[in-house]
Amino acid sequence: MSRLAACLIAALSPVCFAAGIPESHLLAQNPTLSRSLIVFAYAGDLWSVPREGGDARRLTAGAGVEDNPVFSPDGSLIAFTGEYDGNTDVFVMPAAGGVPKRLTWHPANDVVLGWTPDGKRILFSSSRTAYARFKELFTVDLEGRFPRKIDLPMGFEAAFSPDGSQLAYVPMERAFDTWKRYRGGKTTPIWIATLATGQVVKVPRDNSNDFNSYCLSSPPLHPPPHAQTVPSSFTARL
Repeated sequence: MSRLAACLIAALSPVCFAAGIPESHLLAQNPTLSRSLIVFAYAGDLWSVPREGGDARRLTAGAGVEDNPVFSPDGSLIAFTGEYDGNTDVFVMPAAGGVPKRLTWHPANDVVLGWTPDGKRILFSSSRTAYARFKELFTVDLEGRFPRKIDLPMGFEAAFSPDGSQLAYVPMERAFDTWKRYRGGKTTPIWIATLATGQVVKVPRDNSNDFNSYCLSSPPLHPPPHAQTVPSSFTARL
């Protein structure tokens, strides 16, 4: 076989093999659920589909990136992280679609995490007041007034308990999102803070990577927005 023929076979082989591979699924990410809808991020936009299945409907179409959607407790609103013109901020929009409303304006990245149980404020992380490379936790109301800082030294992910008195949170950033068996010095714990007293309880762990903290209601209304990324799931009684 000539060298030219061998090169042609090597070049065309991936095309031939790909022809027999069935169409792959869409890379839908970061789903959030209400009682009737699922909203997820795909290709830099937010999409909605009924929980019983059907065609997905595009909710955003702006010249930017939308991610981290989270339904409000009553399912009427969606908070999300929007990146437009190089800045990452907190936005909110009706669950049925509509014009997003910008709630934060700081140059630092503001990343949506969830809602307060009463649905009046949105929980987000930001490095806006940090003196080094870490993030802190804040809430902002639906009018976009000045955010309130939660009185904890740092926090990257968090969720309120159903009565709002406690916060399950991850104090440090994940070192490697894709290394679920990483056991180095930056393994992430989950801590539970009682907000009125500042008392912190550390969830027992054995040098594991714990994240995606989520406080369940009774009965639970919505699962955590990033549940599909959890290598293993555990529960701890508050």
